[in-house]
Amino acid sequence: MTAGDSYGRLDDDYPAYTMGRAAEMLGTTQGFLRAIGEARLITPLRSAGGHRRYSRYQLRIAARARELVDQGTPVEAACRIVILEDQLEEARRINADYRRATEATKPAERP
Repeated sequence: MTAGDSYGRLDDDYPAYTMGRAAEMLGTTQGFLRAIGEARLITPLRSAGGHRRYSRYQLRIAARARELVDQGTPVEAACRIVILEDQLEEARRINADYRRATEATKPAERP
Protein backbone atom coordinates (compact mmCIF):
# COMPACT_ATOMS: atom_id res chain seq x y z
CA MET A 1 0.00 0.00 0.00
CA THR A 2 1.36 3.42 -0.90
CA ALA A 3 0.83 6.66 0.97
CA GLY A 4 -1.63 7.73 -1.72
CA ASP A 5 -3.67 4.58 -1.14
CA SER A 6 -3.88 5.20 2.60
CA TYR A 7 -5.40 8.66 2.07
CA GLY A 8 -8.27 7.06 0.17
CA ARG A 9 -9.07 4.98 3.23
CA LEU A 10 -9.64 8.11 5.33
CA ASP A 11 -12.99 8.91 3.80
CA ASP A 12 -16.14 9.75 5.73
CA ASP A 13 -17.05 6.09 6.21
CA TYR A 14 -13.68 4.79 7.38
CA PRO A 15 -13.80 3.85 11.11
CA ALA A 16 -10.72 5.80 12.12
CA TYR A 17 -11.59 7.02 15.63
CA THR A 18 -11.58 5.11 18.90
CA MET A 19 -14.40 5.63 21.36
CA GLY A 20 -12.20 7.73 23.62
CA ARG A 21 -11.02 9.95 20.78
CA ALA A 22 -14.55 10.27 19.39
CA ALA A 23 -15.92 11.33 22.79
CA GLU A 24 -13.09 13.83 23.17
CA MET A 25 -13.72 15.31 19.71
CA LEU A 26 -17.44 15.67 20.44
CA GLY A 27 -16.91 17.02 23.94
CA THR A 28 -19.05 14.28 25.41
CA THR A 29 -18.67 11.05 27.33
CA GLN A 30 -18.15 7.50 26.18
CA GLY A 31 -21.46 6.73 27.88
CA PHE A 32 -23.22 9.10 25.49
CA LEU A 33 -21.72 7.25 22.53
CA ARG A 34 -22.87 3.95 24.02
CA ALA A 35 -26.37 5.39 24.56
CA ILE A 36 -26.77 6.53 20.96
CA GLY A 37 -25.43 3.15 19.85
CA GLU A 38 -28.06 1.40 21.97
CA ALA A 39 -30.70 3.68 20.44
CA ARG A 40 -29.40 2.47 17.05
CA LEU A 41 -28.54 5.94 15.80
CA ILE A 42 -25.06 4.77 14.87
CA THR A 43 -23.45 1.35 14.87
CA PRO A 44 -19.70 1.63 15.25
CA LEU A 45 -17.51 -0.95 13.62
CA ARG A 46 -15.40 -3.13 15.86
CA SER A 47 -11.65 -3.56 15.68
CA ALA A 48 -10.10 -7.02 15.71
CA GLY A 49 -9.84 -6.62 19.49
CA GLY A 50 -13.53 -5.73 19.80
CA HIS A 51 -13.06 -2.00 20.38
CA ARG A 52 -15.57 0.45 18.90
CA ARG A 53 -14.37 2.55 15.96
CA TYR A 54 -16.23 5.56 14.58
CA SER A 55 -16.17 7.23 11.17
CA ARG A 56 -16.35 10.96 10.48
CA TYR A 57 -19.88 10.48 9.17
CA GLN A 58 -20.90 8.81 12.44
CA LEU A 59 -19.29 11.61 14.42
CA ARG A 60 -21.33 14.21 12.49
CA ILE A 61 -24.51 12.30 13.32
CA ALA A 62 -23.47 11.98 16.97
CA ALA A 63 -22.71 15.71 17.11
CA ARG A 64 -26.23 16.53 15.88
CA ALA A 65 -27.73 14.24 18.53
CA ARG A 66 -25.57 15.90 21.16
CA GLU A 67 -26.85 19.34 20.10
CA LEU A 68 -30.42 18.17 20.67
CA VAL A 69 -29.58 16.57 24.02
CA ASP A 70 -27.82 19.76 25.11
CA GLN A 71 -31.08 21.61 24.34
CA GLY A 72 -32.96 19.30 26.71
CA THR A 73 -34.20 16.57 24.36
CA PRO A 74 -34.02 13.04 25.81
CA VAL A 75 -31.39 10.84 24.12
CA GLU A 76 -33.94 8.44 22.59
CA ALA A 77 -35.97 11.32 21.15
CA ALA A 78 -32.84 13.07 19.86
CA CYS A 79 -31.81 9.88 18.07
CA ARG A 80 -35.24 9.53 16.48
CA ILE A 81 -35.17 13.18 15.35
CA VAL A 82 -31.74 12.75 13.75
CA ILE A 83 -32.89 9.58 11.97
CA LEU A 84 -35.97 11.35 10.63
CA GLU A 85 -33.92 14.37 9.53
CA ASP A 86 -31.55 12.04 7.68
CA GLN A 87 -34.45 10.22 6.00
CA LEU A 88 -36.03 13.54 4.97
CA GLU A 89 -32.74 14.75 3.46
CA GLU A 90 -32.37 11.50 1.53
CA ALA A 91 -35.96 11.78 0.22
CA ARG A 92 -35.31 15.35 -0.90
CA ARG A 93 -32.15 14.25 -2.71
CA ILE A 94 -34.01 11.44 -4.47
CA ASN A 95 -36.81 13.83 -5.48
CA ALA A 96 -34.31 16.35 -6.85
CA ASP A 97 -32.56 13.60 -8.83
CA TYR A 98 -35.90 12.43 -10.18
CA ARG A 99 -36.90 15.98 -11.19
CA ARG A 100 -33.60 16.50 -13.00
CA ALA A 101 -33.95 13.19 -14.83
CA THR A 102 -37.55 13.99 -15.79
CA GLU A 103 -36.65 17.46 -17.07
CA ALA A 104 -33.74 16.06 -19.08
CA THR A 105 -36.02 13.64 -20.92
CA LYS A 106 -38.86 16.12 -21.44
CA PRO A 107 -39.27 17.17 -25.11
CA ALA A 108 -38.56 20.83 -25.81
CA GLU A 109 -41.66 23.01 -26.01
CA ARG A 110 -42.37 24.81 -29.27
CA PRO A 111 -42.85 28.58 -29.21
